[in-house]
Amino acid sequence: MFNQNPQRCLRGLKSEFTDIAHRAEKLFPILTHLTVETACRAIVDELNYSISQIDPKKTINMGAFRLKPDGSLTDKKVPLARSETNLSELLDGVCGSMSDYALHVDPDTKKKQYKRFAPRSSDAGDFPDFNNFKFDGPEGSNALQFACESIVEEFEDDIISLFAKETDHVVDKLCNEVSDHCKGTKFQSDEL
Repeated sequence: MFNQNPQRCLRGLKSEFTDIAHRAEKLFPILTHLTVETACRAIVDELNYSISQIDPKKTINMGAFRLKPDGSLTDKKVPLARSETNLSELLDGVCGSMSDYALHVDPDTKKKQYKRFAPRSSDAGDFPDFNNFKFDGPEGSNALQFACESIVEEFEDDIISLFAKETDHVVDKLCNEVSDHCKGTKFQSDEL
């Protein structure tokens, strides 16, 4: 399974994203590969931000909660931020933040990509140049939200598993390898 040809894996990944895009195009004609790619990258960005806002000292009890022969409980504490319970809750709300993204056109290169325009509470005073954003009304954010929901629905277990154990290169692994289909490939686009 993991010894697949990287080209074959890339075709498989492109096929999966293309399937999502084709399903969504029926509802949102403006949905493109760029929208699906941005949604994938935005999921990672939003989850990483939400995880970073949780106190690293907070833990949650996990385990079978069974009694040992001596009468004590067998459970273990894991960091709350990357626990499956917390990640599942964060994932349930991640697509709601897609309304904070809009199409951005680089003034020099004319490259189009969706970027976050709404500053977070920790970004106080760090406002982007709104002249380079194209706000296409609710249709744009709805298409991005639909792409996000499609990705989350299809790959929820893989996303949770990846965030539970990974801290680096999550964008590469989620957006290129999606559930470990294509190990060893690199993400080709700029970061959000």
